Amino acid sequence: MMMTEVLDEGPFFHGTIADLRVGDFLNPGYRSNYRPEVVMNHIYFTAIADGAGLAAEIAAELTGRGAVPRVYVVEPTGPFENDPNVTDKKFPGNPTRSYRSSAPLKVTGEIAHWTRLTPEALQLWRERLAALRADERAEIIN
Repeated sequence: MMMTEVLDEGPFFHGTIADLRVGDFLNPGYRSNYRPEVVMNHIYFTAIADGAGLAAEIAAELTGRGAVPRVYVVEPTGPFENDPNVTDKKFPGNPTRSYRSSAPLKVTGEIAHWTRLTPEALQLWRERLAALRADERAEIIN
């Protein structure tokens, strides 16, 4: 059973390594950071700035090219739903306040401060991501 009631009205955040400007749009249709063979049908966002910061840092880590993690304030341009990859599948309800939409997100700002990962936490994420990528059973609900 998937939870469909959306609990937030914003503000919303998206973490990425893309260098964007206010007024730009984030669109679905790009490869997953976690499963590069999967082209995503949705764009993901959260109502927790630190959660978007974590996503940005993971994206930077996965590129392995010294990418800069960035967190943008975004506005959904269409309907959105709770992210089924974490909601109820991994966490009852939506404590991560994570969402997805098949409509673009409009960038309305950028934040520079979020809780950054310590070197030890970053190493743990490296290990988790390596295990995730190696696990052929790991699924993304697309």
